[in-house]
Amino acid sequence: MSSGPAGQVTGSPHRPSLETTRRTPLRRFLRTVDDVTIDAAYDPGTRPSGDLAIVVAHGFTGDLDRPHVRRAADALARNAAVVTFSFRGHGRSGGRSTVGDREVHDLAAVVAWARELGHERVVTVGFSMGGSVVLRHAALYGAAGQEHGGRTEARTDAVVSVSAPARWYYRGTAPMRRVHWLVTQPMGRAVTRCYLHTRIHGRGWDPVPASPVESVPLIAPTPLLIVHGDIDGYFPVDHPRMLAEAADGHAELWLERGMGHAEHAADDELLARIGEWAATHAG
Repeated sequence: MSSGPAGQVTGSPHRPSLETTRRTPLRRFLRTVDDVTIDAAYDPGTRPSGDLAIVVAHGFTGDLDRPHVRRAADALARNAAVVTFSFRGHGRSGGRSTVGDREVHDLAAVVAWARELGHERVVTVGFSMGGSVVLRHAALYGAAGQEHGGRTEARTDAVVSVSAPARWYYRGTAPMRRVHWLVTQPMGRAVTRCYLHTRIHGRGWDPVPASPVESVPLIAPTPLLIVHGDIDGYFPVDHPRMLAEAADGHAELWLERGMGHAEHAADDELLARIGEWAATHAG
């Protein structure tokens, strides 16, 4: 399967592999700038490239121990060291989820840890909610963000956004209407806490953070890859196309034939290509 120009559907239908090579990672609790504890793990990889680390940002209701997150991380670990973590309100991390707002602080803390471990090149790879977070983080902490006070140790050298929304408050699909109920209604938040092990903040955004499509123009010159499935049930293909258009020629867009949504739909072949892209474009 090969990638094509912006807007082109490439490849064959995706069938995620269930085979996973498990290793025992280094595990740490990190502290964000707004004093939230983040559970993070480091895997040196099966074929380490030395100075390169890939930080994996999971989707909503995921965490670093979920099988679909571990499978994606293990596939990427064939190309580089990999750092996984649980966003606030997810898994063993503290705090409550703000569904894409303050999560940029979580990612910044994890990227800084990857650099502390000795990696000179760090690539962020985010899925769904994590895909929106890596875009916002890159705008704040990439090369352009550093010019406006972004912390150098938290910078990203390249960013990959998979299955991300382009705009906030999207309710155009049935799955997203269910997500909005889970996030905005007291009963929905109780269901999410009890059954999905995700704790959501009860207050709405104030102020509303910059949307992914507003963040994309601020990412250049940091390399950017946008990946999306042509049968994504959450966000149709107008979302990645809006993001690519906002990048004004700076981003590479892969529309993947037969792919659904996020980590569950990303097969090992696609993850291998993402790992190769990261190794080629970072730094």
